[in-house]
Amino acid sequence: MRTRWLVVAVAVATLVSGCGGAATDQSGTKEAPTIALFLPESKTTRYEAFDRPLFEAKVKALCAECKLLYSNADQDAAKQQQQVEAAMAQGADVLVLDAVDASAVASLVNQAKQKRIPVIAYDRLISGISYEYYVSFNNVRVGEMQGQALLDALNKAGTVDKGKIVMINGAPTDPSSADYKTGAHKVLDGKVQIGREFDTPDWSPDKAQQEMEQSITALGRDNIVGVLSANDGMAGGAIAAMKRAGYQTLPPITGQDAELAAVQRILTGEQYMTIYLNIRAEAEKAAELAVAAARGEKPAAATTVNNGTADIPSFLLDPIAVTADKIKDTIVKDGFYKASEICTDAVAAACTKAGIL
Repeated sequence: MRTRWLVVAVAVATLVSGCGGAATDQSGTKEAPTIALFLPESKTTRYEAFDRPLFEAKVKALCAECKLLYSNADQDAAKQQQQVEAAMAQGADVLVLDAVDASAVASLVNQAKQKRIPVIAYDRLISGISYEYYVSFNNVRVGEMQGQALLDALNKAGTVDKGKIVMINGAPTDPSSADYKTGAHKVLDGKVQIGREFDTPDWSPDKAQQEMEQSITALGRDNIVGVLSANDGMAGGAIAAMKRAGYQTLPPITGQDAELAAVQRILTGEQYMTIYLNIRAEAEKAAELAVAAARGEKPAAATTVNNGTADIPSFLLDPIAVTADKIKDTIVKDGFYKASEICTDAVAAACTKAGIL
């Protein structure tokens, strides 16, 4: 249990509570810190299945007395604004914010700065203002890995110059999406023909399915040789569109997040690869920083990322490209999923072939 801090004068108490630490009650005893986590949506399964529980568990392990506030914005920027303002009104000492619209939350961060509440940008880089920390992955590298995996698959199949690819990028309000796209274009430009490219609102699988249907109509079913999808949910939408269009053999398609359904699709050959993000490491690093900030500490960051206004102290984790032959030694080995979770009856034969069972 953290030692309870005592102050000897009201002036000192006011100074401490104004510097990002937990508030002090009238007896002069510092209250337990309150840490608020804000996630952007639930269509992508990682947030509720992994980010939230992993973050909360690490906070409790480091600070049993810490209070936790949690909100999911359901991809609604206005709703997230209300959630953040409500958390500050409830006395949050630290904000860990995965913004729905990372270019539109500077005013919220400014409110926090005025209250001397530290802000940690989680997964998505907030622009337009300075703040304490940014925790994410090397997002340009993610796009490069997706582009290279698709290019390798096309070269292996001998189809790189036999047709066009479709690029299904993420939400235009998410700066990470722009990084993924930048990375993918660095690899693919000049080496493949891009027949259609979309920025997909809300990272929506349903909208990705519509985009793929439009592409099939415009380009012709037999002229699409590959699909660069920025995440697994949208890959699922694109695959649904191709199945509906009568594809007997699906072209290679990329993904990200190692969603359970995507891992199973990779094993059965419907999806070519995913980017495995060690969300545990990301969530736990954010939790460590949040607890430290709540205690008035300022851990040194490994690097900085410029958000257009300031160089933000940052922790960037490495992504891992995973094809069927790498699932056992990455996703299963790390305990991200158990073999029993992946290898349902429909996937059992593919699991055996991949050495998972």
